[in-house]
Amino acid sequence: MLSIIEYLKQLGTDVGLKIIFGLIVLFVGLKIAKFVVKLVSKGKAFSKLEVSVQSFLLSFIKIILYALVIASAAIIWGIPTTSFLTIFTSAGVAVGLALQGALSNFAGGLMILIFKPFKIGDFIENGAVMGTVKDITIIYTILHTVDNKVVTIPNGTLTNSNVINYSTLPERRVDIKFSAGYHDDIEKVKTVLMGVAEAHEKVLKDPAPFVRLTAQASSSLDYTFRVWCSGADYWEVYFDMMERVKKAFDENGITIPFQQVDVHMDK
Repeated sequence: MLSIIEYLKQLGTDVGLKIIFGLIVLFVGLKIAKFVVKLVSKGKAFSKLEVSVQSFLLSFIKIILYALVIASAAIIWGIPTTSFLTIFTSAGVAVGLALQGALSNFAGGLMILIFKPFKIGDFIENGAVMGTVKDITIIYTILHTVDNKVVTIPNGTLTNSNVINYSTLPERRVDIKFSAGYHDDIEKVKTVLMGVAEAHEKVLKDPAPFVRLTAQASSSLDYTFRVWCSGADYWEVYFDMMERVKKAFDENGITIPFQQVDVHMDK
């Protein structure tokens, strides 16, 4: 009986020491992992990378280091390496099957970093979502919309759909359709529109503004109005053109017709 008690005491001491030591390794290891990630983020070579690449790599390094710390603690607790690897592999397969979408998003994140269709700071559009790229993680891309909303888009969605990047090129074209009445002189309307375009200080001279009659609609003559500006000035130029053209039409007696229908009475 005494031998059994001594054995249980020794066993309890060994198990307790393993648990305590494993917890210490886990605690210290996580602290060291955070320190390593912080150290990498402050490296000179790392700082030369694009912001989107930095964000992705930090997330990836953090996951790898955390996995190594947890595996080390598990081995200290007495879990055999082969058993641990078997469990880890089986769990990985199960998780992989359950998280096929997440793996697709991970692959999408790699594709974004390799081919660089956009980067942090770019203004992009994906279907009905439009905003500035604030972060690219291993799974998601974070957008801030113009009305200050945060939109999280899976990377797989972005790589499998059309993405419009408004920030790649420095200049953008503002396209607006203006309508005038059938009785308004065509050359006068074109002259007024061209005058509004040329008078705006942020409209570029080259490429030159473009104004032409493009449609004879049921109730109006429609004119295509195109001007070029810096990408950063797009919305300012757009709204200015809308306001200034209306004022110029009023000053020059050019009508903006409502939709109308002619009714002919037959006895």
